Order: sequence, then C-alpha cells, then structure tokens
Amino acid sequence: MTADEKGKIWLDGALVDHGDAKIHVLTHGLHYGTGVFEGIRCYKTVDGQSAIFRLQDHMQRLIDSGRIYFMDLGFTRKQLEQAAIDTVKANNMEECYIRPIAFYGYGKMGVNPMPNKVSVAIAVWKWDEYIKGSGEEKGARLMVSSWARLDPKTMPMHAKATANYANSALARVEAIKAGFDEAIMLNSSGMVVEASAENIFIVNKDGSLATPPTSSGALAGITRESVIAIAKENGIPCEERNISRDELYVADEVFLTGTAAEIKPVGEIDNRTIGRDGGRPGKVTKQLKTLFEAVVHGKDGKFSSKWLAPIS
Repeated sequence: MTADEKGKIWLDGALVDHGDAKIHVLTHGLHYGTGVFEGIRCYKTVDGQSAIFRLQDHMQRLIDSGRIYFMDLGFTRKQLEQAAIDTVKANNMEECYIRPIAFYGYGKMGVNPMPNKVSVAIAVWKWDEYIKGSGEEKGARLMVSSWARLDPKTMPMHAKATANYANSALARVEAIKAGFDEAIMLNSSGMVVEASAENIFIVNKDGSLATPPTSSGALAGITRESVIAIAKENGIPCEERNISRDELYVADEVFLTGTAAEIKPVGEIDNRTIGRDGGRPGKVTKQLKTLFEAVVHGKDGKFSSKWLAPIS
C-alpha cells in the first residue's frame, strides 16, 4: 500500500496536506502503544457512486475502544463519520482503505497517559491484495504461530488497540520468514483464535460454518459479523465455538475475513493441503465471497441499503 503524498489527511478536525500530518517524537502513543484504530473500506457501487462499508459500526467501535482506554476522542460518531467521507472526497478516491486512529499525544511522559491530549487522524490509501499468495486458483499458505494470542486477562481484546498488534506483528513476521503468507494464533488453552489480523472460519463436512467465539480472544470483527449475517440469510448455518488446531487440518474449507483481507481462502495450513480440491477455494467460500462482493458493491437488496454510506 502507498498513501498519496499529494493527498490530504484529516487531523484533529481539519484536512491537512499529507506531509504536514506530523506528531512529536515524544508522543505517548508511540512510546507506550496507547492508541486505538479502525480499518474501513470504501467501494465503488453499481450505480457509479462510492460508498463506505459499515461506517457507523466502525466509528462506534473506535469510540468504544477509546472508552476502554479512558480516551475522550473529542468528536461525536457523526462527526467522525463525516470526517471519513470528507477525507475520501478530498483525495478523489473511488475505492480505498480508510484508517482512523486515536492516540494519546505529546505532553507528559510516563506510563499514565491521561494527562495527555488525545489526537484523532484519518488517512486513506489504495490497498488491494493484503495477503500475498492468495489468488483465485489457490488459497493462502498459513502456519500456526509459536506466539500465542494475547490472553483476555492481560489485554482488553474488545478494544482494537495498537498495542495488541505488536503480538500480531511477531506472528506475521515469523510466518513470512518461514515461507508462509500468514499466521494462525492459538490462545493459552491451545484453541484457535484468529490469524494475525483476520478472523478465521472453517466449513464443516455438512457445509455449515464455525468460527471461534470472541470469548476465545478473537476480535469481534465487523467483516466477521457481516459474513455470519450473509451466511444465515442464504441458508448457511454458522456457529461460534472453540476450534482445535487439528480441526483446521481436516476441515472441508478454511477462509479468513477482515476489512483489509475481505474474504481470503486458505489452501494450506502447516504444510497440509486443506479440503478436497487440492487447496483451491471451496464451494462455500466462493459462494460467500460472491455474496459479500455483491453487498459491498451495492448489488444486494437487503444488506447494501443498511450497510453502505454513500460518499455524495
């Protein structure tokens, strides 16, 4: 991904030039990981307009994450939604990834962040293939990481916090250096939680779906929730339950979900080919991917109308 250096970034209530969106080197969030963020996508729809997918839900989660960290963002959800729309428009982008972030800024150093002002920024950029190696013909290659997912007793997992993703970065780098595309993380009980930055689903032998519950430490992903709703609307049952590592190996299909990754099929885990089709995307994964793409591009009658926020 590359942000347009001639574009605009929304920072603390105003659109500024890309090169002027700067923070101090002693920013609290840089030193102590005291920040929360979101990942959102804007899509071009069939009517020729652009629309942001589940903007309200993402901004509400940003506010909720901030509340967990005692952050007063200083803006209402409606103001943040409008700021995202304004940023997309200012950068003349029909389709893009949107990154809102809130963090404790420059002020007083020390572990306690509360004496410092909270800053909020929104940037956009073009972000196509997030997980390399996951094409249409064959799914991504994954490995189970040696790094366990942070335990909910150690960090608040319902907050999409920057600090949590240091754990994810270690797992992702380990996987890439070992020749894989992405990592799967287990919790302290040895159960599957999610990938480094995506939720994970398996397709059972009967064609139903299963995904780890948020109580396992998994993020309550908005794409995850969307896929569950779309599946149920189309007669595909889905249960939230614990999934063991070896269950991944014998699943009919496995796929990942996330704003950046969207829906990505998995073809191999720990050097074991997934499914019956030589690691190629399975029937249910392809069906859900098609249905999801119809929603985000405004082709679906039920979900598009309530989940898409038009730019104009």
